[in-house]
Amino acid sequence: MEIKKSITIGQYIPANSPIHHLDARMKLLSAIFFMVFVFLIENVWGYVILLVFLLVLILLSKIPFRYFINGLKPILMLIVFTVILQLFFTKSASKPLIDIYFIHVYREGLVAGLFIFLRLLILVFSSSILTLTSSPMQLTTSLEFILKPFSYIGLPTSEISMMMTIALRFIPTILEETDRLIKAQSARGADFEKGSVLKRVNNLIPILIPLFVSSFRRADDLAIAMESRCFQVGAPRTHLKIMRFQWFDYFSFSSFILFLSVISYFF
Repeated sequence: MEIKKSITIGQYIPANSPIHHLDARMKLLSAIFFMVFVFLIENVWGYVILLVFLLVLILLSKIPFRYFINGLKPILMLIVFTVILQLFFTKSASKPLIDIYFIHVYREGLVAGLFIFLRLLILVFSSSILTLTSSPMQLTTSLEFILKPFSYIGLPTSEISMMMTIALRFIPTILEETDRLIKAQSARGADFEKGSVLKRVNNLIPILIPLFVSSFRRADDLAIAMESRCFQVGAPRTHLKIMRFQWFDYFSFSSFILFLSVISYFF
C-alpha cells in the first residue's frame, strides 16, 4: 500500500506560462462559471469541445500531463461507481442494448453514464488547472475578493477564505505524512495488502492514531505561528503583494465568456 507524493490536490507547480501569469481572481471566477456551465450542457459534442478546450489550457500551462492524471486517482473509484450506477440502474421503455439474465443496459443508461464521466473528468481537470497554476496565497486573496460582498452582512470572509486555503494547502502534507507512516509500519512487518478486509482495516489503526496526533500538533504549531505574527480574528488585513487586473486578464476573461456563450448557443 503506497500513497504517491505526486498527488496534485492542493499543490502549486510554478512555471513561466500564460496561465500562471493570469490574475488568480480571474481564474477563480472563470473556474466557478465553467463548473456551473458544465451542468447546463446536454450534448455530448459540447462536452468534447470543453474537454479539448481544457487540454489546450493544460498545454499552455506547461505543466506535465501526469499531474492532471494523478488528480483523477483520488476520485477514480467514485467515477467508476457513479458510471456503473447510471449504466445498470437507468430504466427505459425501449429495447435494452444488453439483456443477459438480470443485466439490462439501455441506451439512456449508456448516455447518462457517458455524461457523468465527461462531467467529472472536466470538473477535475478544470479545478486542477486552477490549483496547480495559483499559489495558496493567491487563492486566499481571490476567495476573499469574491466573498467580499458578503462581509457587509457580517460574514467573516477573510477568515473563511483563509480556513479554506489552509485546508487545501495541508492536504498534500497529510498525505505525505500518511505515506511516511505506512512505510514505517511496513518496515516493522505490517502488511496492508493481504488478508481480509476487516484485517486490513485493523492494520490501519496504527496509522490513523499517530496521523491524528500529528495533525493536531501541526494545527497547534500553526496557531502559535499565527499568534506570534499578531493575527487577530476580525482585524483588517493588508497584503504584501497587491493584485491588480491587467489588460490581458480582461481580454482573457472576455474571450472565455464569449466562448461559453457560443457553446451554449450551439449545444
